[in-house]
Amino acid sequence: MKIAIGADHAGYELKEKIKQRLVQEGIEVHDRGTNSTDSVDYPDFARLVGEEVARRDADFGVLICGSGIGMSIAANKVPGVRAAHVTSMYEAEMARQHNDANVVTVGARVLDEATALQAVEQFLHTPFAGGRHERRVQKIMEIEQQEQAHHA
Repeated sequence: MKIAIGADHAGYELKEKIKQRLVQEGIEVHDRGTNSTDSVDYPDFARLVGEEVARRDADFGVLICGSGIGMSIAANKVPGVRAAHVTSMYEAEMARQHNDANVVTVGARVLDEATALQAVEQFLHTPFAGGRHERRVQKIMEIEQQEQAHHA
C-alpha cells in the first residue's frame, strides 16, 4: 500500500505521528509536506496529495489541517478525488465502505492523537463494499465528469 500524506502548519505535528505509525506498519508513505509549523496554505498540500491519488501513484491520501475541513474542500476539487473529513471510527469506516473515498482528512485541533490515528487506520483498512454503493459512487463520478465538461 502506498499513501500520500500532507498537512499544513496546524497539522504538521500530527502528520509526523501518523506517518511514523504507517511506516512502522510497513506502508510506503510519500510525504508531500509541509515540513514545519511555519504558516503555509493548506490548498497547496491538498492539491499535491489529491493529484497523486488521482494519478494512482498512491492508493490513498491522508490530509491534516486544523479542522480537517479546508483540506477536504480543497482535495475534492481535484478530479478523481473523493475526500472525506472524518471525526470518528464510524465515519472513517463508512467513507470507505459506502463511498469508496480515496482521501481521508482529519483535524489536528479537533481530534486527539489516538482518535486521529485510529480513524486513519480504520479508513485505510476498510474495503469498499461495492454492490448498491458502486452505483452511487458511479453517479458521483458522473456529476464530476458532467461538471468538468460543462465548465470546459
